[in-house]
Amino acid sequence: MLFDLRPKQRREDIFDREREFEELEKSVETYPLSLLLGIRRVGKSSILRAYLSVNPGILIDCRELYAESGHITKEDLIRELQLKGTILQRLLSKFRISLDLKFLRLEPKEASLREIFRELNEIGEKTGKFVIAFDEAQYLRFYGSRGGKELLALFAHAYDSLPNLRIILTGSEVGLLHDFLGIDDYESPLYGRIAGEVYVEPFTPDVSKEFLKTGFREAGVEVSGDIVNRAVETLDGIPGWLVLFGVEYLRSGDFEEAIERTLETARGLILGELKELERRAPRYVEILRGIALGYNRWSLLRDYLNVKGMRTPEPRLYELLKNLMKMGWITKKNETYQLTDPLIKAALTD
Repeated sequence: MLFDLRPKQRREDIFDREREFEELEKSVETYPLSLLLGIRRVGKSSILRAYLSVNPGILIDCRELYAESGHITKEDLIRELQLKGTILQRLLSKFRISLDLKFLRLEPKEASLREIFRELNEIGEKTGKFVIAFDEAQYLRFYGSRGGKELLALFAHAYDSLPNLRIILTGSEVGLLHDFLGIDDYESPLYGRIAGEVYVEPFTPDVSKEFLKTGFREAGVEVSGDIVNRAVETLDGIPGWLVLFGVEYLRSGDFEEAIERTLETARGLILGELKELERRAPRYVEILRGIALGYNRWSLLRDYLNVKGMRTPEPRLYELLKNLMKMGWITKKNETYQLTDPLIKAALTD
């Protein structure tokens, strides 16, 4: 069902993503390492979960691991792999595939990630391939004491020596994920290794309208074209917000109430993310607020920060804007900065 607030689990429940599925399938067949990229709430997790529903593999939510303590340890990751391995063992038994995963019987401190990857590669010998997927993989830079370098070395080992294992990484902070992997950085363990890349874009206005119409038809509710058009004008083409509006409209049957509740919920989610961003650097949020208010060129942002009492040296401002682009909060076109999600403006200017 389209209007389901949870990530989709089946391909048939995902709207208009045939290109992305085909590209992901081709990438996994071609490359040991694949990247599934796109801004927040665009549908990456749903595509990945639907892909894994018909392909043997396990999914690790890196953001959830990070949120538990503000960093990720080897024991955290192994414990999560053991949990997913137990579930996988039960699922594959239905297909009469017998597994003897030794790492399931070990304490996390006794298990080796390299040995776990080798065991998963052995599963791939029986199933054709095995996928280990890391959702929001940019959080892996908080792994261990060396910024995730140990994991990158493990990924490089898998890339070179484990032919039946495939790694998929998703990321909404695309630039940070690229920087973390360092495929073009000769100091990175992954230097020189080619990764397949699949970009998940927001819906176009026409696709957004058809998405809402299809969702309402599934629910047996007739809505006017005017309601659909007004919703898309406000929410743009981000599936997560369109789903939320659909759920709220089905609940109330009133456009104004549904859009207000959608904006209220979106505002709360975005403000939570902005608090995390502010912990990295307070100026990040003020820059976003400036762009939301129309100060969308470099000189205007510089002056805006000065007025706010946050005088920022030119090199530092360039760095902050570059990082915001890497994290997927803004884009730049014709020397003008734009917010990637229109509801960021609603959250910052309310």
